[in-house]
Amino acid sequence: MKIVAADIIVTSPDRNFVTLKITTDEGITGLGDATLNGRELSVASYLRDHVAPLLMGRDPHRIEDTWQFLYRSAYWRRGPVTMAAIAAVDVALWDILAKAAGMPLYQLLGGASRTGIMAYGHASGRDIPELFDSIRRHLDEGFKSIRVQTSVPGINAVYGVAAQPSSTGQRYDYEPAQRTPLPAEEDWDTRAYLRHLPSVFEAVRGEFGPELPLLHDGHHRMTPIQAAKLGKALEPYDLFWLEDCTPAENQEALRLVRQHTTTPLAIGEVFNTVWDYQTLIREQLIDYVRSAVTHTGGITAMRKLLDFAAQYQIKSGIHGPTDISPVGMAAALHLDLAIHNFGIQEYMKHTPLANEVFRQSFTFTDGYLHPGDQPGLGVELDEEAAARFPYEPAYLPFNRLKDGTVHDW
Repeated sequence: MKIVAADIIVTSPDRNFVTLKITTDEGITGLGDATLNGRELSVASYLRDHVAPLLMGRDPHRIEDTWQFLYRSAYWRRGPVTMAAIAAVDVALWDILAKAAGMPLYQLLGGASRTGIMAYGHASGRDIPELFDSIRRHLDEGFKSIRVQTSVPGINAVYGVAAQPSSTGQRYDYEPAQRTPLPAEEDWDTRAYLRHLPSVFEAVRGEFGPELPLLHDGHHRMTPIQAAKLGKALEPYDLFWLEDCTPAENQEALRLVRQHTTTPLAIGEVFNTVWDYQTLIREQLIDYVRSAVTHTGGITAMRKLLDFAAQYQIKSGIHGPTDISPVGMAAALHLDLAIHNFGIQEYMKHTPLANEVFRQSFTFTDGYLHPGDQPGLGVELDEEAAARFPYEPAYLPFNRLKDGTVHDW
């Protein structure tokens, strides 16, 4: 079997997605997600202009060899563009291999280690009553674990609050990458956030009790000592995890946070290789790995990363927002089902238009996801539908402090 075509499809059904479609001489096709939110065309060009020509005539079964070839032959390694492109190739090859074998991908990864994949949903509100309503809606939808995000008095717009207005008219959590000529500017005040957030979790625990697993995303906005302070303040409310409490590039910063709080920590959605995790995993400074299959070199690389984490009793918490396409989501679910050290899976439901372009077999039932049992990933791309939704430039917002300083969003 040989690769005879590698097509890059860019489509925008409510948001931009980049998909790689690899075709073999036996007519088997495989899909890979190459979406990099706000920088989509950079990966599309990398694939089209540099990677696709290298794939022609290669044996699609040689997945490890192809991964190493693409990583090492470019000389310039790592980075989100390179690793998203490699991930797309890797996932597409796994899709082909599983289709050729006539079995769902997770069977080739060692078979199922569980019957379902626990997912958490995103609840948010501009005030406590609105937040409570959002939590109840997610519980009614079947979610058994809830991420809690809330507006903060004195701050106009805060990441993760769905009821905030966006330029597209879509829910803010579906399309934070707004279709504007320049990135939207938002404001931030860390002290106001630190004062307000513990009272929010006190109210949520008072309303919904001690059993409901609660998560929160700090989105890289705190210094290490501020993150330590928040983790300690949230200990009475027994969080499942505190995510991205401080910018993740500074791995040693997590030592300080760890010294001051027992709140579990999740890190890594902006990471793209195992090298970003060396200190964090070896010194057990985190509890959950947050990388996405789409941004971290695909299934081959993520499996190695999670096997490394398993040696230190660190679990998976794979990134799964709506800027990961259904192809990338399916890849995560097959990996979730197979690995032993699964923790939890982020899950945001894609919009109806996205589901029209990407036909999926994965399911969400009573709080648990399953990738389905169709051969391969279980996702098919409707190229006619994709062509109806051309790319539209979109940018993620950014933050400024009150004095005008650019801050982490």
